[in-house]
Amino acid sequence: MLNNFSIRPKSRNFGFDRGKPIDRFYIEKFIENNRAEITGHVLEVGDNFYTRTYGDNVTKSDVLNLISSNEATIVGDLATGENIPHGVFDCIILTQVIHVIYDIKMALNHTFNALKPGGTLLLTTSGLSSSCRTDFHGDYWRFTDTSLRKLLNELVDEERIEIDVFGNVAVAKAFLDGLAIHEIPEAILGIKDDHYQVILTAKVKK
Repeated sequence: MLNNFSIRPKSRNFGFDRGKPIDRFYIEKFIENNRAEITGHVLEVGDNFYTRTYGDNVTKSDVLNLISSNEATIVGDLATGENIPHGVFDCIILTQVIHVIYDIKMALNHTFNALKPGGTLLLTTSGLSSSCRTDFHGDYWRFTDTSLRKLLNELVDEERIEIDVFGNVAVAKAFLDGLAIHEIPEAILGIKDDHYQVILTAKVKK
């Protein structure tokens, strides 16, 4: 009986070593569907890949990182607010960031303070996932649509928040096993079951 079960995943690196990770299917669909919001002065974390790929009429592209890097134009900390400017960004792209920040409420507060009035936050985060803890950052939180909505609702009114969830039991199993996108049928990727929230997305207007 136990021979039917493996305690070792196909990949411990989310499938990066096999191809493109499954969660990127949903993240990139979300960003692409909201490309009209990626305009003006845009901030992204780590690098500006999504700004460059999907942005339109971007007048300035900033990259935030905790430590100095070739890509970083701002070295700062969302949790403490260090070096985070106020009221300057038309759009902030925050993909797979908030679950690795312990003081999540302060991080979201500083993120919203950095947006201009009428600016847009495009956020994605993890529901069902293996750990992404590294020497560079921790791994603190997993979310449901309910918990994410409550967090965001402390900052803005309900009508300014659009949350969606993606995944199903097959996708959850494949993602936890470290399979890549090409190893699971796209038809399966497109089936949604709110009981298995692999990736959550939020579009929020300030």
